[in-house]
This record gives sequence, C-alpha cells and structure tokens, in this order.
Amino acid sequence: MKKFLALLLAFMLVFALVGCGDKNTDDDKKEEEQENENEVQVMSYDEYMAAELDSEVVVETYVQAKQAWAEDKATLYTQDENGAYFIYGMACSEEDYEKLTVGTKIRVTGFKSEWAGEVEIIDATFEIIEGNYVAEALDVTSMLGAEDLINHQNEFVSFKGMTIEASTDAEGNEAAFLYNWDGSGEEGTNCDLYFNASIDGQTYTFTVESDLCDESSDVYKAVQALKVGDVVDMEGFLYWYEGVNPHITSVTAATEAE
Repeated sequence: MKKFLALLLAFMLVFALVGCGDKNTDDDKKEEEQENENEVQVMSYDEYMAAELDSEVVVETYVQAKQAWAEDKATLYTQDENGAYFIYGMACSEEDYEKLTVGTKIRVTGFKSEWAGEVEIIDATFEIIEGNYVAEALDVTSMLGAEDLINHQNEFVSFKGMTIEASTDAEGNEAAFLYNWDGSGEEGTNCDLYFNASIDGQTYTFTVESDLCDESSDVYKAVQALKVGDVVDMEGFLYWYEGVNPHITSVTAATEAE
C-alpha cells in the first residue's frame, strides 16, 4: 500500500511539473509575440514609395544635407543606396541638429505627404543609429525632360555641359540669374537664386535655395558671377515643385572633356 501511494504521489508530481512547464511555455510565447508586435517595421524604399499618402512610414536613411533648423524643427535631404527622402519639419533639438553631419544614419518615423509634386516625410521624429553613407552624384543630364526623371526625386544628382540662358528680370531686362523666381529680390537680402540652363535645345530652370546655400556659400557666389552663354557643370538635389526644380549646391565651369 505504501509503495502504491508513493508511486501515485510521484505521478502527480510529474504531471504538475509538466503542467507548469506548459504554462511557462505559453507565457514565453505570449511575451515573444508582444515583443514582435512592438518591433519597428522599417520600410524599404520601394515599400515607402508604394505607401499611401498620409500613412505612417518608418525608414532608415542617411543625411546628405541640412536645409534648415528653426523652432526645434529640421529639414533634411537624405538618401540610401536605393532612393532619397526629403524630411520636412522633423522634430529636432538644436543640439541634435548639430549631430546630423553628412553621412549620419537615422531612423525616421513620420507621415508620407505630397506638396506641389514633392513627395516628403512630415511630422517626423528620429533617432540616430549606427551606419554611414554618402551618395555620389548621379548624372541625370540625359534624363532631363524624360518621364522617368521623377523616379530619382530628391536624389543627389549632377548636370553636365549646361549652357546658361537669359532670364528676364522684373524690369524686363535680360539677366543670367534672378533674385527670387520673378526677379523681385535684390542683392544682400539672401533671396533664392533662379537661373536657366539648356542642353540639346531645351531650357530648364535651376534654383539655389538660400536656406540650403545662403549668400555666403560658394555656389551662391558662383551663380551671381554667371554670364549668359557660360557652359557649366552642376550638382544638387532633385527637388520637385510643379515639376522638376533642382536645388543646386555646386556650379563650376564645364570640364574640357565635356
């Protein structure tokens, strides 16, 4: 009888342990599932482009240039190996803004938006993560006027062998560039600069965005020195406003080879 009771107690103990093990396993699974739900789902560039406007997006990208900082908000040109993102008005302290040097990798959470054709991320927050990447300028000269140029929106690009064409200022005079799009600005007021350049018989408009490159910058001074007929190479970001509106960061005399 004693042996029977001992065996019975042993079996009961085994079943109790098995039951406890099952409960722990279930708890572990629930905890793992909760962690997976809380894990950030970072989008690829293709997934970002396919996302609907006004939807929340999470991307990892690299700072290529800083346009402006004001009232704890930053505007950035960013890019990875597959495409580019324009980050507008991202929450950012002045201290953190100084940390966003060219090449810095950041994870951005915000909302996909569009303004006058420019696809951008707004109302965003960010964190700096490990990694570094600086994009080389993609030559898109041959794509000017083509429908697929928009596929490179916001990327760091170059234009080669472009000829400066005359613009018309507010008084109706010809000029190599304008202060503001309509020529309403003047020197010393840190206006945006607008100028026309052509290739293969087609003329396009380019901009030096003063928040990105102010009047103390080399590119601003280079555009102020332009003359109609000059042949130049340019680099900048393929911004969009009612059509292609490149924000130029460099203007130099075209190389002899070109």
